Amino acid sequence: MPAAFVYLDHNATSPLRPEAFDAMIDALRTGGNPSAVHGVGRKARGLIDKARRQVAERVGALPAEVIFTSGGTEANNMALAGAGRRRVLISSIEHESVQRAVPDADIVPVDGEGVLDLAALERTLDASNEPALVSAMFANNETGVLQPMADVVRIARKAGALVHCDAVQAVGKVTVDLHGIGIDYLSLAAHKLGGPTGAGALIVRSDAPFASNRFGGGQETNRRAGTENLSGIVGFGAAAEAAGGLDSALRDCTEAALLAIAPKARVFGSGAKRLPNTTYVSMPGVPAAIQVMALDLANVCVSAGSACSSGKVHRSAVLAAMGVEDAEAGSATRISFGWNSQAEDIDRLIAAWRDLYIRVGKSDIAHARAA
Repeated sequence: MPAAFVYLDHNATSPLRPEAFDAMIDALRTGGNPSAVHGVGRKARGLIDKARRQVAERVGALPAEVIFTSGGTEANNMALAGAGRRRVLISSIEHESVQRAVPDADIVPVDGEGVLDLAALERTLDASNEPALVSAMFANNETGVLQPMADVVRIARKAGALVHCDAVQAVGKVTVDLHGIGIDYLSLAAHKLGGPTGAGALIVRSDAPFASNRFGGGQETNRRAGTENLSGIVGFGAAAEAAGGLDSALRDCTEAALLAIAPKARVFGSGAKRLPNTTYVSMPGVPAAIQVMALDLANVCVSAGSACSSGKVHRSAVLAAMGVEDAEAGSATRISFGWNSQAEDIDRLIAAWRDLYIRVGKSDIAHARAA
């Protein structure tokens, strides 16, 4: 992307890390089909095996538990279909790839900070003896709020339920430990941590049930048929190894500055544990669509919530689930930092944000008061 741009939309896609780029170039030069038995095929297989180890290590899994996919959406769909549980419970803030995969799921609410209501989860599980699957995201893609996954697993185990976790937004930003927490199915996407688009993984704990609905040549130990995306997988592995986590310094500085400019602005989920890189903030009196466009004209890239909506700006289902009023939700934008973000990016964001708020937000508020 042009150097003039300040890119603060890493939760949508994080730019490709140099380590991933270099690894992908080497893989493209290698070529070959990883299923072939000749020398070039064996070299390609070796590259995939290395990537499998790199991804597994990043999430506390065993290499044999890693199934490479085309991304997080496919991983979510595979887990929900492959676990073999007809009864599924999901939180009210799950990604569309979870919600639409199980439209008849039992919905578990969240509180005003966007944290799963554990008491409601326990009651819902206890309402039926039918074996269940609980699906809860590790970190919300809009607010960055972290879910209490260890507690989710504890409650699910007590009820004999399996646990799927969409960890797409969490990996590479905070520690994710599949075996340490006891998660059965974990979904990942390479492009959220500086890897390429079109690559992801479903991690299936070794003793968890899983039935594939992909049939073909038996790739991924018969769990996901189709010739592997060699360069994408290799880039994923390199990015996973390089992604050592993020700190909250840029986020905290940004939030303090924006709230100083607009004291009535609101940082959603600020009372809960959050990803260190994510700020979901309202600008009083200024619709989110105008903010995104105005900041873009100032060469600052932010988003209005989830990026998985075909380029549309619409009311956030996550904020609705948190009980946020329409007017306030409609002025919320997401700022998300990443591996290449710098302190100078904050200065440009704050300057553009302040200018827009003074020109539009304050004038609208003054007009409303006068009326």
